[in-house]
Amino acid sequence: MRRPRKKSFADLVKENKKQLLLDQDAIDAIEERIDARLEIKRPMGKAE
Repeated sequence: MRRPRKKSFADLVKENKKQLLLDQDAIDAIEERIDARLEIKRPMGKAE
C-alpha cells in the first residue's frame, strides 16, 4: 500500500488559513487579539 504524499508546509498553511476563514469564532478571537495589541501600542488619552 502506498503512503500518502506528505504535504508541504505551504500546503498546510493554505489549508489552515482556509479553515480559519470559515470559522467565525476563530475570526472573532483573532480580531480581539489584534484590538488588544493596538490598545497596548496606542498611548491612553490620545484620540485619533
